[in-house]
Amino acid sequence: MTTQPVIANEVDAPRPDSGLSAEGTLLRVLAAVSLCHLINDMMQALLPAIYPLLKSQFSLDYGQIGLITLTFQITASLLQPLIGHFTDKRPFPYALPVGMGCTLVGLGMLAFAPTFPLLLLAASLFGVGSAIFHPESSRVARMASGGKHGFAQSFFQVGGNTGSAIGPLLAALIIRPFGQRGVLWFTMAALIGIVLLTWIGRWYKERLAHLQRTPAVHREAHSTLPRKKVLLALGVLMMLVFSKYFYIASLTSYYTFYLISRFSVSVAGAQLHLFLLFGAIAAGTLIGGPVGDRLGRKVVIWWSILGVLPFTLLLPYANLFWTSVLSVFIGVIIASAFSAILVYAQELVPGRIGMISGLFFGFAFGMGGIGAAVLGVLADKTSIVYVYHVCAYLPAIGLLTGLLPDIGGKAAGKRRVGVAAPGK
Repeated sequence: MTTQPVIANEVDAPRPDSGLSAEGTLLRVLAAVSLCHLINDMMQALLPAIYPLLKSQFSLDYGQIGLITLTFQITASLLQPLIGHFTDKRPFPYALPVGMGCTLVGLGMLAFAPTFPLLLLAASLFGVGSAIFHPESSRVARMASGGKHGFAQSFFQVGGNTGSAIGPLLAALIIRPFGQRGVLWFTMAALIGIVLLTWIGRWYKERLAHLQRTPAVHREAHSTLPRKKVLLALGVLMMLVFSKYFYIASLTSYYTFYLISRFSVSVAGAQLHLFLLFGAIAAGTLIGGPVGDRLGRKVVIWWSILGVLPFTLLLPYANLFWTSVLSVFIGVIIASAFSAILVYAQELVPGRIGMISGLFFGFAFGMGGIGAAVLGVLADKTSIVYVYHVCAYLPAIGLLTGLLPDIGGKAAGKRRVGVAAPGK
């Protein structure tokens, strides 16, 4: 008999004779984990949103603000693949509510922290919560996919995108009138998340027990690629994530400043353009996965990473109207890549869903943070407009997609959804 973690990671198509496999149950699990992703990322977005409040209340300098960000990002980025690797070997169905519990404790500490060191500890607890949540929830999304891995990852990720977008808005509406203690209002969302994730953990535990009894023919095949090709492909995917998240950092962090500097739009007008951009990113995230299920992950990666290049090259030369139009196209196209990249990587290394999910979520998160810092320094030394001239060429890294082996496609996807043929 194979070990429990291998079964948990490699079985994706549920058996029709199991009560656990009903399509309605899978959709409920997927919707619940996406909602929890919204709650998790909404709370993660609170921390930078209240920096001005913390800066004035604790008399912090910009270096100390940067240290808070570094503590959160390093904790979240480095722990994710380690936690994913651990739970690949030793599944822990209730890790998800534990992770949300860490964030809940971080919220409470953030609300009452009297000193800067305790603010750093609160930031680290936010990072631990994120590090536990992302690889494990990505695993649950795959288990509840019914074989539609791309759709499941896209649906799961759009919850996080929504949470990141509404977090700062809610912080302005709720925390600003109440000050530091206003953070406590968000503990209700964390408690709701813990309840939902406990239910998901129960489903996960029952699913593990069911998968233990699943015959080998229902399991996803192991990768037959040589180790060197797998490592090369993972390296290429990392470079694609680098190009994607560095460019997205230029949009999410500096797009409003670019519009104000170049076109003299009002702050409110710039925020409206940013809202449209976030909507485009959410739409692209949701579109990319199902298209990858139908046409193959590599096709989506080619289109998403390299197909956006003409639009990014045109953006620095466009007027305000066409800047708005181009940014929507850029948001939709470039955001469609991540779910395809993640599922492609999971198929490269079957049986290591947690480690791969943690590695790519952590790397993407880290690249977003580093990208924002690096581009900020570049903007200080040159101009915000120059940043967009430089970043326009980042999608050209997508040419590396040609080095990726063909490991899937429509046929492969259909084989994984159905029952494997005898002898395979």
